Amino acid sequence: MVSIVVPVHNAEATLARALDCLLDQEIVDWEAIIVDDASTDRTPAIIAGYLERDARFRTLSSCAHSAAGARNSGTSTARGQWLMFLDADDWVAASFLAKMLAALKSAPDAVAAYCGSRRVMPDGELTPSSISTEVAIQPFETFARRCAVRTHALLVDRETIVELGGFDVSLRTCEGWDLWQRLARLGKRWVMVDEPLAFYRVGPNSLTRNSTQMLADAEIVIARGFSPDPRVKRPAPAHANGAISANGGTASEALAWFALWNAASDCGRGARSIDPQSLRALPAGRKWAREIAEVAFDGLVAGSLSAPVQLAARWDRFGGSITELIVELGKVWNDSAAGRRVQYHLEQMLLDFDDLAAPRRLARTLGIRVDARNPASTDLPEGIDQIYAYLMMDGRIEARAQFGALGKVTRRHWIELALNFVPPERLAPQTGADKSDMSAAMASLSMAGRRPDRDSHFGKLARLAAEARRLVRSSAEPAERLATPRRARAADGHDNDRTSFWNRRFATEDPWNYRSPYEQEKYERQLEILPAGPIGRALELACAEGHFTRQLAPRVGHLTATDISDVAVGRARARCSDQPNVEFGVLDFSADTLPGEMDLIVCSEVLYYLDDLDELRRIAKKIVAALAPGGSFVSAHAFVLRDNVERTGFDWNTFGAQAISQTLAATEGLVLEQSIQTELYRIDRFRRLSPDDVATEPVIDHVPIRAPIGIGVARNVVWGGARALRRDVARSERRQRMPVLMYHSVADDGPAALARFRLTPAAFGSQMAWLRANGFHAITSEQLGWSIANREPFVGRPVLITFDDGFQNFADHAWPILRANDLTAEVFLVTDLVGESARWDVDSGPPTQLMDAGTVRRLAGEGAFFGSHLATHRAIDGLSSSELAAELLRSRMFVERWTGRPTTAFAAPFSVTDRRLGRLAKECGYRIGFGGKHGPADLDCDPIDLPRIEVRGDRSLDDFVARVEAVLE
Repeated sequence: MVSIVVPVHNAEATLARALDCLLDQEIVDWEAIIVDDASTDRTPAIIAGYLERDARFRTLSSCAHSAAGARNSGTSTARGQWLMFLDADDWVAASFLAKMLAALKSAPDAVAAYCGSRRVMPDGELTPSSISTEVAIQPFETFARRCAVRTHALLVDRETIVELGGFDVSLRTCEGWDLWQRLARLGKRWVMVDEPLAFYRVGPNSLTRNSTQMLADAEIVIARGFSPDPRVKRPAPAHANGAISANGGTASEALAWFALWNAASDCGRGARSIDPQSLRALPAGRKWAREIAEVAFDGLVAGSLSAPVQLAARWDRFGGSITELIVELGKVWNDSAAGRRVQYHLEQMLLDFDDLAAPRRLARTLGIRVDARNPASTDLPEGIDQIYAYLMMDGRIEARAQFGALGKVTRRHWIELALNFVPPERLAPQTGADKSDMSAAMASLSMAGRRPDRDSHFGKLARLAAEARRLVRSSAEPAERLATPRRARAADGHDNDRTSFWNRRFATEDPWNYRSPYEQEKYERQLEILPAGPIGRALELACAEGHFTRQLAPRVGHLTATDISDVAVGRARARCSDQPNVEFGVLDFSADTLPGEMDLIVCSEVLYYLDDLDELRRIAKKIVAALAPGGSFVSAHAFVLRDNVERTGFDWNTFGAQAISQTLAATEGLVLEQSIQTELYRIDRFRRLSPDDVATEPVIDHVPIRAPIGIGVARNVVWGGARALRRDVARSERRQRMPVLMYHSVADDGPAALARFRLTPAAFGSQMAWLRANGFHAITSEQLGWSIANREPFVGRPVLITFDDGFQNFADHAWPILRANDLTAEVFLVTDLVGESARWDVDSGPPTQLMDAGTVRRLAGEGAFFGSHLATHRAIDGLSSSELAAELLRSRMFVERWTGRPTTAFAAPFSVTDRRLGRLAKECGYRIGFGGKHGPADLDCDPIDLPRIEVRGDRSLDDFVARVEAVLE
């Protein structure tokens, strides 16, 4: 059975509604104990009527003069297993007891069940349902800090309540909170019924409107929650000494949150009794802004006796007070932007509930309805810098638009905005209406060079742009236009005119960096493998610019050096002009006849440019024919993944050293004598057999590569083999989504508090190597935006690698790793702070150095890409619309000055966005934006608000692989 205790004092206006809800219950096994606490109105007569009507009602008289004392009196005579406390002005749904008892039956170990509730305003308006899920998870830690459940939204175990001593009669308010806190300290289970079954009537005489008394009592209850409570004889061990600050904040923070609610409630009823200093313990961080606004919103609802849908219309009653409170809160924090952030959130909440039947002028936001077909210009009142508008068509809300506004919103501006939401044909006036006005207005959108009204939004935006240009031009940094980075194409062996192909390759001198230590070491090993003894006549095929020719010449009697490119031959001839035993000639060894009777033929790094292995077999026979009996053929070529995907090799679209060596070894008349093999290439010496020769087992030498490997070589290598090749997946895979990876810092050391945002170079290297080995290729944000705009599926396995902040360690560690894996990245720069340090992280430890403009220019020239992380790294939801526009403009212009390329992408600092950002960013010249969304990017994404996948430094390579592979599935 359930015993329902109903304390009553002068409740003639509401008591019948409360008692009727009990008669309506689907469950009949209950008793109601009505405790009349010295009523002097018609309350006793009403009670008598219900006693006659139903025997389940009983009554007691009390002179406690408090709800707490009256409840305790009723509890002392209760007979049921479960207790419910129903105030005389509240009620519950007919299914309340049935659903609460069912929940308790399903959880036999529970000590209480609770449900959601709704406030009932004096005019009968209901607020949305409210329920605290935290109570079911950690009841004591929740009640130590706040009263999270309405008194009549509970069923509690009667024996336990008696054992705990009932309600504390010394508290005028918060007595229910205090009892639930004691009950929760036992550590027993609370079960949640996620429905609004309880209704709570608020009125001008509610004790909750006495903020002074509420704060005084709450301070007592919170202090008890954070210390031992001798009233609880058998607390759970985890709660014996009180709440733990790490589980939800300190006692002072809890009191500050409660003070905030009361301060907002005071504002709602037109009073100010709370000292803003009592709010000092509130967290000022941006992640708390919305929660602070939500608490203030709820306080306004209670204080103003207004349902949420009524608040914006009643702004004049309390708007000045609540705005002043939030400004004072910013002063308490010494952070006006934090206060502005709360203000924006609060005003958005108010307008989200409003239908804007009339214009709503708040502190910073103007809420209005606009006729999408026939809009009028909108003047911006002083202090307003954002507009919240419903675009109306045929008397219905067609779309919601919220945007930053710097000045008057003209008719043309409204039409342009409407076209973002409504197709042009629907904006045209209905049949029979005059279409000329709208047609002229829409035509004006395409007029080039139209000068905006100076006081309009676009007029003021133009002035901000002009100021940003002057600032950028006055900076000391030079503005040289960089050439687009050139990346050598991998050998693919296909060109209709081979001579033209090779002449284009040699248009730039030294296209393969022949002087590098890596190439020179390879030359030394080719010389090392030459046959012993004198070498009379030698032929070099594909001598290129003569770098090896010059080293080979002293080792032979006469050397004929040839190449298909007359450009290359000209440079080789000049380089070896002091070598009298060398003659040069242009020769296409595939098409032309080779000179014969050669003691040595050398051919390096060129056979994979042939069309196929059939052509290689034909040429191998020509080489045999050109060799004198016993003559040697030396071949030097790199290992290529196409030959064997499971071992280290170059990712070229051709066969490589393994296939070349096997083909030559299978050629009649050739036998392999010696091979020098490294991880990246092999050098083979074959001998043309004489009639009486007997082939012997070849000598195989495995040697390390000691020379440093330059980036031009390294970026084409996949170490350890590949699981997928880029060209293969490009042919076979088309996908609707792709990963956009978000990184910050790559360094071995740094503040512990920032470990999440920092990968070691080794960890980052492992991730990039995995991407390379699995066929991923890096794209830019512009390419991503193009695919979305054109609904073009992503080809192969693209990845967009982004870095926020622009740390110097990107240049020192990340960029070399990216280049070595043939990847690139897009770095978002905090432009006002380039060359300085990440001052926004100063509370976490020594701030990290940022790249300077010179480093940005160098990396841009090497193939890195850059975008805007705004100018100051302030979270945008705390910036005024004018400040936000100014940062968007000047940061874009500075990045363009340093890189010499158009900048169209930004990433919001701290991944914080609001509804103003997207449109204002587009107006400032951006097409791509990254905000706070997490996950893969797909073709349905808004390109100005794209998601990313954060790559954390405290996660493993397996976690990284799982996240990326999930995008491919």
